[in-house]
Amino acid sequence: MKIYDYLIVGAGLFGSVFAHEATKKGKRCLVLEKRNHTGGNIYCENVKDITVHKYGAHIFHTSNKNVWDYVTSLCDFNDFINTPMANYEGKLYNLPFNMNTFSQIFGVTTPEEAKAIINEQRSEITGEPKNLEEQAISLVGREIYTKLVKGYTEKQWGRDCKDLPAFIIKRLPVRYTYDNNYFNDTYQGIPIGGYNKIIDKLLEGIEVRLNTDFLENKDEYLSLAEKVIYTGTIDSYFDYSLGNLDYRSLRFETETLDIKEFQPVAVVNYNERQIPYTRIIEHKHFEFGKQPKTVITREYPADWQKGDEPYYPVNDDRNNALYEQYKLLAENEKNVIFGGRLGQYKYYDMDKCIEASLLLCEEELGNE
Repeated sequence: MKIYDYLIVGAGLFGSVFAHEATKKGKRCLVLEKRNHTGGNIYCENVKDITVHKYGAHIFHTSNKNVWDYVTSLCDFNDFINTPMANYEGKLYNLPFNMNTFSQIFGVTTPEEAKAIINEQRSEITGEPKNLEEQAISLVGREIYTKLVKGYTEKQWGRDCKDLPAFIIKRLPVRYTYDNNYFNDTYQGIPIGGYNKIIDKLLEGIEVRLNTDFLENKDEYLSLAEKVIYTGTIDSYFDYSLGNLDYRSLRFETETLDIKEFQPVAVVNYNERQIPYTRIIEHKHFEFGKQPKTVITREYPADWQKGDEPYYPVNDDRNNALYEQYKLLAENEKNVIFGGRLGQYKYYDMDKCIEASLLLCEEELGNE
């Protein structure tokens, strides 16, 4: 008999939820984490008594009551509502696109006036949008696309909008009301004290080895457990034998400022292509902080190279086709289950990641 029932590679949300649920069922679990901390990209640090989202802004939102009940059973959440703004040529615009935005750009005050202008601009796209540029214009017209979508998106993805798939922009809501809430979900908030509260609770009492690269001693680690839950990059697991998938990476510059507030909201996007960062995050706003100092982070998109931290997949036709080939290899890999954003080469919001992990728990652990 092997030492562990499950070896979980990666201490992010997907892996931590599975480890927690499996342990509750009496399974022996070992969690391996390459970084020097648990939590994956939702890890937080305390700086000047401010909870800092180390890897960029994370706002939990969901319409799945089961997922909401699950996370709120682990820790208390505040009632933060995400109301980001966009800076273009020194002017601030409300996001998502709503009547505040349309009033600023078009000088209109009623939904009908806004719709008339946008519909006229949208009409240049006929048929199904073939790329992100066409999709964005079909949603909000060329003027808003040019000012508030094009530069930001091209920085974020490192590609021209004409070369990006249309589905990316479908995540941006468009409203003809004065509603600045970025998300449409029923439930929204941030853990009081940061996301470490969730991860620490999930991994309580479970053996975790930090600074441990599973792939460096893959065969040895595979021999330790009956099954493996792998949440790293799927192509690296197979030593890039079919070629490497593309990812986007990020770089963060964080500084403490000797002022009370830097900007009026937690997140301000910078939409001009020539400004190298995509957004500035002021962390104290996530918890309505009143501290005498503030901490800000500039977020820079980066091309991913082997050895860099991959943050999210590039789901274009080439990469999706290559992933399908890797998926076939994965299906033949005995007793290894691939999960999470990198293991399944799929963009997951936090709630969807938890949902997917709980579904796997149900399939694997059943009613044991």
